[in-house]
Amino acid sequence: MIKTNLPIFLASKSPRRKHLLSLLNIPFDSFSVETEEIFDHESTPEENVLRLAEEKMTGARRIKSNGLIITADTIVVLENNLLGKPEDEDDAFRMLTSLSDKSHHVFTGICVYSSETNQQFLEYEKTEVTFSAISENEIRDYIRSGSPLDKAGSYGIQDDYGAVFISKIDGCFYNVVGLPLNRLYNILMRIGN
Repeated sequence: MIKTNLPIFLASKSPRRKHLLSLLNIPFDSFSVETEEIFDHESTPEENVLRLAEEKMTGARRIKSNGLIITADTIVVLENNLLGKPEDEDDAFRMLTSLSDKSHHVFTGICVYSSETNQQFLEYEKTEVTFSAISENEIRDYIRSGSPLDKAGSYGIQDDYGAVFISKIDGCFYNVVGLPLNRLYNILMRIGN
């Protein structure tokens, strides 16, 4: 079990991340941190998610100075192209069309800070996801549900409908949802023990 006397905070407005962290059966509060997600196309996906998670931590520590704070950022990468959250329905359609019948990678950067030890851990997880071929009508039906519009890559593996597009996954499932639990758990164990 994770042992800490510090209050634990998840700096995220994502209901998916809140649900995943609750699976660790630890008490926590959450709050939102607004940062601009700017991708550096000269950097690797790993460098981008680590930087974005660390930038969120900088913002989070301005709000909460005492505690154990967790931030995360997830990106989707297809053939060296970063796919963030879609700007609109047309952008979601473009992304989902490009993912059809191909494999891509999902990267999540995690940053964990402890005010007790003044330690900060910054790590990432990578998972390969393969889509089956999806039709234009399937894509449009999915977009009409509204679900893809707030997700990196325009899909959610945890969605009832988005999940049917995925034929294979190699790596951490929870990473694709937005919070790689095994990696986070191991970081928290290092901090708490």
